[in-house]
This record gives sequence, structure tokens and C-alpha cells, in this order.
Amino acid sequence: MGNWRVTVIDQHRKRGMDPVFRVREEPFAARDDLVIGGRTGAITCTDTTGRLRWTHPVPGTPNAAHISSGRVLVTTSSIGYHAWGHLGPAYLLDLEDGTLVAELRGERGATLGGGRFLLGLEGYAHFHTWQFDRDGDVTDTWRSYGHYVVGTGIRVVEADRATPTASRVVRLLPGGAIERSALLLTESQACGPVVLPDGTILVLDAGVLRAFGRDLADATLAELVTVPDGEADRFTSTLERTGADRLTAVIRERNPERAGKYLTHTWTLALHRS
Repeated sequence: MGNWRVTVIDQHRKRGMDPVFRVREEPFAARDDLVIGGRTGAITCTDTTGRLRWTHPVPGTPNAAHISSGRVLVTTSSIGYHAWGHLGPAYLLDLEDGTLVAELRGERGATLGGGRFLLGLEGYAHFHTWQFDRDGDVTDTWRSYGHYVVGTGIRVVEADRATPTASRVVRLLPGGAIERSALLLTESQACGPVVLPDGTILVLDAGVLRAFGRDLADATLAELVTVPDGEADRFTSTLERTGADRLTAVIRERNPERAGKYLTHTWTLALHRS
């Protein structure tokens, strides 16, 4: 793992009502001259001039898309509440004309090469990631789920919703094998990680900014907020890279005694390579 450190450039707090979270906007994914987007009831493919190439009808709302070698995987949210909450089907489509290749179930996906994809699902005894080929057939399965980091291998910042959590940063290996970090995460639902150019993963874990190298070795970069034991559900976080050497970390803390009231902590951090 590269020797990274951070310093605080700016820090402020703001009290207010329920925080407004960012809504995912179109486009969801783009490749060459094609753009995948969507609206309630349809997945759309346009070219860069805005001309509609095809539409694929869906019963819910698309929320993310992943493109690989002539295939596109689109996850959706359902309009109505059902046994899987608002989780809708995941659609594997032909990128050229929008033809359905396979209808799958999963909440979070990632792109692999050669028309292959990862698709993961957590809940109701599921804590799984499947690897699908371009025909929608399963080629590997792992007992892991979370935020996927695909590059040199496949790493996962796990998110198990369990108390206490058993989540770690892991590497998925062929044949369903899993290599796990020595460190057990504190938070069961860590926010999406930031990936640095050398492959280091930055994770905001229960108020602590941690770095994990390609070898899954960990280091603590900053302790931003102390999350009391048993109160992790009051805290939600985001971590973004906002410049070549800048990070923005936001931690929203729900008031335990006043419904709808939040304290939002925001840090601007400078990244340094030792």
C-alpha cells in the first residue's frame, strides 16, 4: 500500500432538518457514442447527438447501468413495495438494439471485461456476488457483497447490515474463494469508497478514514468523528475525491432526541503521498 496521509484544510458543522441526498442523474453509463439512461418505465439508449437508438420497457425505474463488450447490465428500483422492498429486476441487454438477454436479481453491479459482469444481493439469507457471462449464465459465486472495486482483481468493501458487523475489505478469487483483510470494519454499511491511482482504497468507516492497499493491508488516516457503540444507525456518510489531491468527507448525525434533526459535519482534506 502506498504511504498516504491526509491533513484537514477546512471543517464545519451545520444543524438542520432531514438532509437532502443527491439523486442519481442520467446518464448512467456511456461507451463510445452510446449513452444509457432511463426514466420510470423505460431504459433508454441514445447517441451523443441525443438521437434515441432504442428503448427497453421496465416496470420500475432504472438506477444504474454498466457496459461491457456489447452488453449492458441495468439495475432498477420497483415503484411499489414488495417482499424485496423497492428492489426491481436487473436486466442484461444487448447494447446494439436493447434486446433482453437475461432478467436477473441483484442490487449492485460492476463491469468486467468481455461482456461479463458482477451482480450482488444482500438480504433474506442472501449475501452473495455472482459473476455472469455475456449470455447471463453464472460462472462464479462468492459469499460476499458490498461496494465493488474492479481493476487488478476484484475487491469488495463489504456491507452486511449485521449487528455486530462481520464486514471486511476482501478480494474475490476464482472458484468462490475469498481473501479477507485482517481488519474487521466497524460499520456494517460503509459508504462508497474512493480509489486512488495506485489502487489504494479509502473507506470512511464509522467516522474513521481508513486506507486499504492492493494487499488488503490497512492504515488509519484520520479519526473524524467518534461513533458511540450501538449508535451507528444514527450516522450516514459520503466520501468523494473532489480534486487531484482533495477529498470531501461528510458525516450526517441524526439527533437521538429530536426527530428529523441532523448535525452535518463536513471536512475538506488534502491528500499527501509520503
